[in-house]
Amino acid sequence: MNVENRNYASIERIRSQLTTGQPVRDDSREAKKTAPTFGDILTNKTNQVKFSKHASKRLETRNIDMSQEQKDRLQNAADMAREKGMRESLVMVDNMAFIVNVRNNTVITAVNDTEQAVFTNIDGAIIN
Repeated sequence: MNVENRNYASIERIRSQLTTGQPVRDDSREAKKTAPTFGDILTNKTNQVKFSKHASKRLETRNIDMSQEQKDRLQNAADMAREKGMRESLVMVDNMAFIVNVRNNTVITAVNDTEQAVFTNIDGAIIN
């Protein structure tokens, strides 16, 4: 048997045709064109700054709340550090300091009291 038409109707589509008598428009092709691909989603997720378990604990114990705008600025700073070839970077966002492992795109610690703070083992700083 040779099948020429590979546009099979879904159960919902057939049910709708039977109850209304009207054919239902198939928007699945249009949705597939506009939907992001798996690769797009994976690339987007891997490019986002993550917080290590240690950094997450520091955020919680030090009552550090970040707005979406501050998270975006942290992400932009991590991207700039990557462009400059940094490996371990100090990123300042407002009155908060973050040490970012640029290769892994991971915040490894967070500080909100930066007065008289000492940061070691960094190869660059971005004040954002």
